[in-house]
Amino acid sequence: MKLSAVYAIVIHMPNLSNTTVLSVRVSPDERAILEAAAEQARTSLSDFMRRKAIEAAEIDVLNRTLVTIPAKDWEAFEAWIDRPAVAIPALTKLARRTPSWER
Repeated sequence: MKLSAVYAIVIHMPNLSNTTVLSVRVSPDERAILEAAAEQARTSLSDFMRRKAIEAAEIDVLNRTLVTIPAKDWEAFEAWIDRPAVAIPALTKLARRTPSWER
């Protein structure tokens, strides 16, 4: 059985009184689907669209295979990557455990 990793990003939203408007054009059929989904989620269309757009953006960022490091940060990155590994006892113990799906 192959299990895929699941990642979560917690974003602390700033005060929503300091927001900007983002306009998106959709067809009437697309709007109907979005409104139905927002209704099922028991939220406004605006909040539904915002949440789903942010979720999609987070997934795209997490799936990114090319990472750009600004030149001004390159030396700090090299220093970080060249540091010796530090053993974390709790992770070492966890890695030795038999996964629950293999028990």
